Amino acid sequence: MSRIYLDACIIIYIVEKHLIYSSRIETLMNASPSADFCYSPLARLECLVIPLRTKDFQLQKLYQAFFNAQKILAMPSKVFDKAAKLRADFTGLKTPDALHLAAVYHNCDEFWTNDNRLDKVAPNLVKNILTI
Repeated sequence: MSRIYLDACIIIYIVEKHLIYSSRIETLMNASPSADFCYSPLARLECLVIPLRTKDFQLQKLYQAFFNAQKILAMPSKVFDKAAKLRADFTGLKTPDALHLAAVYHNCDEFWTNDNRLDKVAPNLVKNILTI
């Protein structure tokens, strides 16, 4: 069974039914029926900011349902240590991106994103699933 980490942008596209991307992502997810799809507390935070700010309770419920169906990855101190090392090694890597990448080190096989910058940090792990 593979573990696939979902970047916040991917989760947003799915939950908010992005006109271009959501069906493609859902097709890829359905093509991986034995995969555990994972997210971090950071991805959850990033996804919930706008629905909380706008008091969109329906969208908050949709996110909650999505998160309940996936596996959350813990972010202990070692994840932050790994993120610090990634930031030190890759000039220009932002803290949130470093934390996402570090969270993936929970034995995830892939990191699904729509961010072309991240594959420079972990080319064997990061997959921009919307450009392949």
